[in-house]
Amino acid sequence: MKILCVAGARPNFMKIAPLMEAFRARKGLEAFLVHTGQHYDRQMSELFFDQLGIPAPDANLGVGSGSHAVQTAEIMWAFEPIVLEQRPRAVLVVGDVNSTIACGLVAVKLGVKLVHVEAGLRSFDRTMPEEINRLLTDAISDLLFCTEQSGADNLKREGVPPERIFLVGNVMIDTLLRNREKAAASTILADLKLAERQYAVLTLHRPSNVDDPAVLARLLDALEQIQRRLTVVFPVHPRTQKNFATGPLGKRLEAMGGLRMIPPAGYLDFLKLMSSAAVVLTDSGGIQEETTILKVPCLTLRDNTERPITAKVGSNRVVGTDPVKVLSAFDEVMAGKFPPPQVPPLWDGHAAQRIADILVEKL
Repeated sequence: MKILCVAGARPNFMKIAPLMEAFRARKGLEAFLVHTGQHYDRQMSELFFDQLGIPAPDANLGVGSGSHAVQTAEIMWAFEPIVLEQRPRAVLVVGDVNSTIACGLVAVKLGVKLVHVEAGLRSFDRTMPEEINRLLTDAISDLLFCTEQSGADNLKREGVPPERIFLVGNVMIDTLLRNREKAAASTILADLKLAERQYAVLTLHRPSNVDDPAVLARLLDALEQIQRRLTVVFPVHPRTQKNFATGPLGKRLEAMGGLRMIPPAGYLDFLKLMSSAAVVLTDSGGIQEETTILKVPCLTLRDNTERPITAKVGSNRVVGTDPVKVLSAFDEVMAGKFPPPQVPPLWDGHAAQRIADILVEKL
């Protein structure tokens, strides 16, 4: 039974790695890996394949960057011949990037069953491109695998038949647990002359934060205060770097002596950075999950989260972009007032095996 597995962007690679491993180990399953090329440079793509042991893609579409419409259209145009040639039993997509919905649409229009891993997550904010991708992919999927109970509940409210919904755990946590020991050997702290728990990690990449100068200025107001008390390590996403280079806020960053801007880090180095930090400030979804398992306080620089379990178990605080709220939560972290988080159900490192079992049974 051939499963055509799709990965396109950095967040996908941590999710596809344990699935490819589980499928390779399962008799009767043949995994054919397609890399759409949505993320394509070494730091955002190739390095993850190397570090996570992901096999070389069977097909690389090489679509590169572009607007949402252009990128989605080019992925669909390049992906359709692969499906026609390979004639898979199902197409499996992960996450919520443009590759997810683009390949999903191609599959269902060709009459191929669609499997969505990380289904049902909702921020309820339709200004987020990812939310649109999530909603549409779930609406056309045949089998939907959820990381947390809120995902299953959302799908049922949206009318998805219960027999198509499966709560299996989190494949990204599978990857984290498999690589935690290797990450511990990273030299990134020594390379950056950092001491454990004596620094913060910051990531920013969402258009709502980095493309709006007013929002970005508010975040820098908070950052100016934080970096005076704690060194802030900031791996800069290419989109964010471009905005800083062309906008007026770059000079403010240059003046912050406690801010360490570095290129995007590989998976193992970044895992080490997060696991040893005093606090992580982010607008990423996946980082909210990873910090939960690492038991590192996380301040989410958004007004919502599609991963409510991370806030429920205590590791994550959704603080928005108001400097007063960000700094208040930061003060609580520094005062040791964040409770130690619990581990969400089924985040035990075996989600990919559960998915493989269900695919064999259902397909």
